[in-house]
Amino acid sequence: MAFSTRLASSLWPTLEALRWAAPRQCRGFSTPQGPEPSLDLRGIFPPLATPFSPTREVDYAQLEGNLSRYASIPFRGLVVLGSNGEYPYLAPRERLEVVSCVRRALPRDRLLLAGSGCESTQATIELTVSMAEAGADVALVVTPCYYRGAMTSAALVHHYTEVSDASPIPVVLYSVPANTGLDLPMEAVITLAQHPNIIGIKDSGGDITRMGLMVHKTRQEDFQVLAGSAGFLLASYTIGASGGVCALANVLGAPLCQLDCLCRKGQWQEARDLQHRLIEPNTAVTRRFGVPGLKKAMEWFGYYGGPCRAPLAPLSPAQVEELRNTFSTNGWL
Repeated sequence: MAFSTRLASSLWPTLEALRWAAPRQCRGFSTPQGPEPSLDLRGIFPPLATPFSPTREVDYAQLEGNLSRYASIPFRGLVVLGSNGEYPYLAPRERLEVVSCVRRALPRDRLLLAGSGCESTQATIELTVSMAEAGADVALVVTPCYYRGAMTSAALVHHYTEVSDASPIPVVLYSVPANTGLDLPMEAVITLAQHPNIIGIKDSGGDITRMGLMVHKTRQEDFQVLAGSAGFLLASYTIGASGGVCALANVLGAPLCQLDCLCRKGQWQEARDLQHRLIEPNTAVTRRFGVPGLKKAMEWFGYYGGPCRAPLAPLSPAQVEELRNTFSTNGWL
């Protein structure tokens, strides 16, 4: 099902104004003072879901179809091979093919961030180099977590420093404690922000105090903080975050870009009203139902969702109904 007529008509003027806009447009709120970023990450990035065929092979034709639909939405760029891309379930060959496929379809003025984090430093370096060769602009490197008890601040600083020294492309740190059970320590973030090849962090923990402190403590560095979820996007902007990598953007990309622009224009009442309507759908496709819920919701808005790879299981009929009701009661269906 495509966007409702009401939604499309209400967003169309904003989307037309933004569609051909430069990434730096809509700067209505003040940002922390510091050096001009070497690579501007301001804006919305959907962490793409990886489409699979009924036999659970990567479906590149459906991926290209989704990309063509996203082309009219003013995203700053795309993220591939993140948590919502079922990164752990893809073979190394598939990971590189996905990056290559997206790069071919993506205009050069839109950034491509690719997940390249592995458990070992050596494997992360090798994959990061390969991602760059496949066309990624930025490496998104998740915290190694299998030996979580040994992942001290010093160990993580050493890991990211080695990776960033060897990477031919800029690195964005990725802290997602819901999946790793590990928060990248604040002291590690502050230290790593000084590395010339580390340009930011995607923080999915949702602790606004922590994110605000990151912005404050790194304000003199070439370092940007990205909100890792649509549920706290507005709050993140108020404390100086640059943009958002939001799972919900796979489904409601246009409204999230509208929220981004409203915040930058300082239209806080409109931004708050829109943020309120995004909280429950965001929770539904992240913490509540995860990737299976995200892919199911994508189908209602004209995208290909398709199956997940096992052991991720499809939603039950009751879960599908609950998910649909969440979008309906907030005015999206």
